[in-house]
Amino acid sequence: MKNLELSHSLRRSIGKALSQYHMINPGDKVLAALSGGKDSILMLQALKHFSAHSPVKFDLAALTVKITSDMNTKPLEDYCRVHEIEYHIHEQPIIDIINLRQEKSPCSFCANMRRGILSHFASSHGFNKLALGHTIDDAVETFFLNLFHTGRSQSFYPAAFMSRANIHVIRPLVLSSEAMIIDEVKRLELPVIESTCPFAGHTHRDNIREIVSNLRKNYVPDLYAKIIHALNW
Repeated sequence: MKNLELSHSLRRSIGKALSQYHMINPGDKVLAALSGGKDSILMLQALKHFSAHSPVKFDLAALTVKITSDMNTKPLEDYCRVHEIEYHIHEQPIIDIINLRQEKSPCSFCANMRRGILSHFASSHGFNKLALGHTIDDAVETFFLNLFHTGRSQSFYPAAFMSRANIHVIRPLVLSSEAMIIDEVKRLELPVIESTCPFAGHTHRDNIREIVSNLRKNYVPDLYAKIIHALNW
């Protein structure tokens, strides 16, 4: 596993998000949601970098919600051990529950369950910030999902307070693109584990992603900038 610095472009976009949306303050205890996908592992790498090099000092730990029994978390355990990151695993058979309930919206159900587990773990273990690995691509896709399915022009916020759990949710990658992250994960040789979700690749979000890609390629090259401006973050 390489011990390399983040690229300048990602340091800049993540640093801008952390500063512009006041995501982390001195003395914060940050719990990073580590799913094992490229976004979450890159976010953890970035937060580790900033915890070591930023004048704003904060504590960092990671939590994986193990949604299936065959999910291999060993690469994540090894990564966290090498980089001296406190690491936790919470096993919850979400996929089994989805199948048992015959959920019509499995992705939404899974996301809500995982976020509930993460926020409860964070609040019960003394963390005041929960870091999620959503990117600018996710923000734009969520905008269109809401527009098409609910008629509302909204997305998630870069930083928000969850009063029920008394936790601040932050999204350090919200100004970073998937393309940047893919390149950086490959360059740094970060451990990305294969998804065990049986619904991957067959969701409404996947369809929206194709629409967004077509819009950017053929009609609105600066679509992301326009959507972020419309969201008025």
